[in-house]
Amino acid sequence: MKDFVEELTWRGMIHDMMPGVQEQMNKEVISAYIGFDPTADSLHIGHLVQIMTLVHLQRSGHKPLALVGGATGMVGDPSGKSAERNLLSEDILNHNLACVKQQLEQFLDFDCGENSAEVVNNYDWFKDFNFLDFIRDVGKHISINYMLAKDSVKTRLESGMSFTEFTYQLVQGYDFYWLNQNKNCKVQLGGSDQWGNIVTGTELIRRKAQGEAWAITTPLIRKADGTKFGKTAGGNIWLDKDRTSPYEFYQYWLNSSDEDAENYVRIFTLMSKEEIEALIAEHKEAPHQRKLQKVLGEEITVRVHSRQDFDMAVKASNILFGKSTSEDLESLDEKTLLAVFEGVPQATISKSEYTALENVTDLLSEASQGVVFPSKGEARRMIKGGGVSINKNKVESAEQSVAFKLLNDKYLLAQKGKKNYYLITIE
Repeated sequence: MKDFVEELTWRGMIHDMMPGVQEQMNKEVISAYIGFDPTADSLHIGHLVQIMTLVHLQRSGHKPLALVGGATGMVGDPSGKSAERNLLSEDILNHNLACVKQQLEQFLDFDCGENSAEVVNNYDWFKDFNFLDFIRDVGKHISINYMLAKDSVKTRLESGMSFTEFTYQLVQGYDFYWLNQNKNCKVQLGGSDQWGNIVTGTELIRRKAQGEAWAITTPLIRKADGTKFGKTAGGNIWLDKDRTSPYEFYQYWLNSSDEDAENYVRIFTLMSKEEIEALIAEHKEAPHQRKLQKVLGEEITVRVHSRQDFDMAVKASNILFGKSTSEDLESLDEKTLLAVFEGVPQATISKSEYTALENVTDLLSEASQGVVFPSKGEARRMIKGGGVSINKNKVESAEQSVAFKLLNDKYLLAQKGKKNYYLITIE
């Protein structure tokens, strides 16, 4: 067994912990859990800190429990929220739960003996728990004063808070109690905003079962420039490739600042302390090469997606910087192609109009509504100067036919000069 707390400490992943937890975890194999809220059918990179915490827990010889909140997802956690959120139907929740479980299986080992990971759903123990039994068996152990003292409650008192949200900490506290009694779970892990909810659970275990339990929380990640981690102009960076393509996912890490990348490489990779220190030192010798960001992006993209998806993301990234071939371009799937060239000028031509074109000059001027070139004369001059390519192949003559191989059977990529790209759709 490795020292779990020590591992998280050097990685900068400890915010708060209860006294005695490190000694207890070094004495015996501990079951510990983290809750994941199934509000969407995919986790996003904001959840990666908690996923990696469970990975380190298992690698330290302990048993990870991933709780997917089929019951708590119906209520809604007020922590860090300024308003009450919409509640989801049971069908949507069940679909989301199945998707989240599948994603967790990419990270954790569910078949390795004593410390095999396990997914549990709190709906299983709440579905037959009636309201009167709950307030009698759980509510009587926690005072109103105790609940009002929590930051998640205090910050919402002025703007208003429903009874549903107010009771959330009792529901989460009972999760910990149930897992403690039925799965011998002694530690709850979570983000620092969960501290109040977690200690309610330890208090319930102490009062209701005269047991002992502990809490460990991780810091909430802040980017060096003050913007929110895991967000872009387009929204969340999801772990599901249908929501965020592997190319966009890889680009997020590749575009990290040096300061953020040094932080991320400790949190999101399984590299050792010595390997990370050597990598940071190597990066500082030639920061323009972005070695740190490339290693970071590779490790996380391969872990979340696959080696094949990573290779495609690198090919896609290279296309924009001119270090690619027509074969690289042809190997991109449609989603990646559109992600790479999102935002470039685009034109659409009907298939019949395309097949009727006499030459490439007509394609790049009138047929594409002047998007690439405003006139035939300008197109001819630049083609003659060798500055025009279609699908990464140089156009040799202004009279060249349009017998180009379409990308994904419907696209052409026109390029003038080194950096100006245009996507033409044939439909």
